Amino acid sequence: MPRYKLIVMTNAVEGRADEFNDWYTNVHLADFLKLPGVVGAQRFARSEAQRSDGPFPWDYLAIYDCDTDDIEGVIAELRAKAGTPEMPISDALVPERFVCFFEEMTDRLTVSDKS
Repeated sequence: MPRYKLIVMTNAVEGRADEFNDWYTNVHLADFLKLPGVVGAQRFARSEAQRSDGPFPWDYLAIYDCDTDDIEGVIAELRAKAGTPEMPISDALVPERFVCFFEEMTDRLTVSDKS
């Protein structure tokens, strides 16, 4: 079965980061996991330590794991439900965001694979 990663980079409305993070972590992740084919979700906050100087346009990252033979169906469900009572979108989320699906090309390697 094909595996995909949905990468979503977002920002909170200025002054509303606590509200945004509460909604994203405690509501949105659970709503997302109800979509068929979505099997995992994890959030990240941008670290102050970076390899190069900014600017860095996104403060938050979410990675969703999708295991499906029908990624178009997952995308259609996401489009149909986003912003509805089944998947409300907080107004503490800045509307501009980066959203992109990636299909796995290789197995995941670990340090133990190098021996």
